[in-house]
Amino acid sequence: MNIEQRNLGTKKIEVEFRSMFNKKEYGRIKEFLENNAVDLGEDDKDVHFFIMSDKLLKVVDNVSKNNAKVVLKLNKIGKGSDFEELEIPIERKHAADFTKVLSSLGFTDNIMRSFQKRKNYLYKEVEIALKYSDVWGYHLELEIVIADIKDKESAEKRIKEVAKELNIRLMTDQELVEFTKKAEEEHKIKNKGR
Repeated sequence: MNIEQRNLGTKKIEVEFRSMFNKKEYGRIKEFLENNAVDLGEDDKDVHFFIMSDKLLKVVDNVSKNNAKVVLKLNKIGKGSDFEELEIPIERKHAADFTKVLSSLGFTDNIMRSFQKRKNYLYKEVEIALKYSDVWGYHLELEIVIADIKDKESAEKRIKEVAKELNIRLMTDQELVEFTKKAEEEHKIKNKGR
């Protein structure tokens, strides 16, 4: 296992917000970012989500960057903007094996697979992932990684300023809870039918 990519002892807290929009808005935002932001490149991912009541485990096969990782988010979407993450980089060739092992453990019967077409940008110290997936449609994530929760408020402020400049509406926690609950229930029903 290759663990040199990240110091696993370093605390990583993502402060992130999301916005959903239609294809026309996607094009407008993409054009703005292409002209004004630092292009961080394609970041297409094939992700298996293991959805639990209070956290999220995922196996990420990063098709664009030819790497993979197992990620545990210690919070769920819709329960605040901060997500502490624990990551273990793995060799990409083992991503399917990790998915099978985690599926076999049976700690959740709610497993969702999603291919995300995404491109990353950096704009005013905010990382922006412009995305499309079957589950979320056209959307983006705005994110700042912090090491200490005391920096959360200033990170949120910067993200909200960028969202205002992009002329997008950030989803509320309630909207995120409702959206993810519906998506999870639909996928849970699909999984039981298999």
